[in-house]
Amino acid sequence: MADLIVNGGKPLSGTITPSGNKNSVLPILCATLLTDDKVTLHNVPNITDVEKLVSFFTEQGSKVDWDRAANTVTLSHKTFDPKRLNGELPAGMRSSVLLFPPILQRMKKLLIPSNTKGCSLGIRELDPHLEILAKLGARISHQGGVTLSLKNGYRGARHWPDYMSVTVTENFAMAAALAEGESVLFNAASEPHVQDLCAVLVGMGAKIEGVGTSNLTITGVKRLHGGTFTINSDHHEIVTFLALGAITGGEVRVKNSLPHHFDLIDRAFGKLGVQIIHRGDTAIVRKNQQLRVTAPFTTNLLPRIEAAPWPYFPVDLLPCMIALAVRAEGPIMFWNKVYESGFNWMSELAKFGAHVVVSDPHRITVFGAKPLRPTTVEAPYIIRAAVALYMIAASIPGRSVVKNADTINRAHPNFVENLRSLGAEVEWK
Repeated sequence: MADLIVNGGKPLSGTITPSGNKNSVLPILCATLLTDDKVTLHNVPNITDVEKLVSFFTEQGSKVDWDRAANTVTLSHKTFDPKRLNGELPAGMRSSVLLFPPILQRMKKLLIPSNTKGCSLGIRELDPHLEILAKLGARISHQGGVTLSLKNGYRGARHWPDYMSVTVTENFAMAAALAEGESVLFNAASEPHVQDLCAVLVGMGAKIEGVGTSNLTITGVKRLHGGTFTINSDHHEIVTFLALGAITGGEVRVKNSLPHHFDLIDRAFGKLGVQIIHRGDTAIVRKNQQLRVTAPFTTNLLPRIEAAPWPYFPVDLLPCMIALAVRAEGPIMFWNKVYESGFNWMSELAKFGAHVVVSDPHRITVFGAKPLRPTTVEAPYIIRAAVALYMIAASIPGRSVVKNADTINRAHPNFVENLRSLGAEVEWK
């Protein structure tokens, strides 16, 4: 575990180029298993989960060339040897569930590992993944664990899951791409990273309709081919650096900023008094923004930011908004409609002097603009929560420590280096 040592109180200003989207590159890497042709991916972030997948592929005999300096990965799974796999997928990586469809397509049988059932945000159900694969032709056995088998390949089907799940939708897309016949998924997730995976699958020859909507229709093809693709920027990282500029009073510009995804995100910033300007593909937060909660016209209700599956405000970005709210004048409610443990780090905010009332596991109210002090806090194993704790520390003059903050490296390559380029005094220890 590594700690962030922060000397805060300095405006962060400058220009940032965000890395590739972690939540896009992981399913796309898994999807490369659906073909034996060569696939080249550009703008691949140098993060730990990518490292785990690349190691896994190499251990099974695939040929992987990762040029870290160029952020490029070239893969060929023609030499992938199913006999090397003993049923264990990469440990410590929740997204290993995304390996289920392509591995089952190759091996026809898969023992589900025991390390894919949850994370610090709460329980992650396996049932929706098993349901979708069963609908598409897999057989499930519960004797001595959970085993999936696929005798004659995937077959088309119609499915309507209980709720919008990103990884379930991605697993549906990968399995249905090679299924016999037509498959339809109602209540599909439509996040930018889901759209990115579907775009790559289409580039590999898949036939997908409804990308970016809640209904996906996929007509299976006999085979997928290779190609060259570029991973889109990470909208989470774009928001992170814009929020860092706002909370420290600096001016930050973020290139490759995907403005077509930012309408609702910009309005969430606006509720906290922060204006985001878009010039072409560059997003800008001007210096000395006056952080103040905007009162709603319905004055008997608290202003609020609600997070739920896209196209709601992204739940993973709530911590950045919470950090801004700690500094903003006025109360505001945050409603996490997805994770039951998304607010379990509020006690760490109190160490800075923040006033936060926890109503229940899904709702909190922040009373901002209270006197804050530098201190030592403990980061949970939640990427953006660790970032939010850093944000508050960076806004307070003096020395603070964010302990065990290296979970940030799961999504933000060169995080400290980027911060220093903006003028931050911060280091790993």
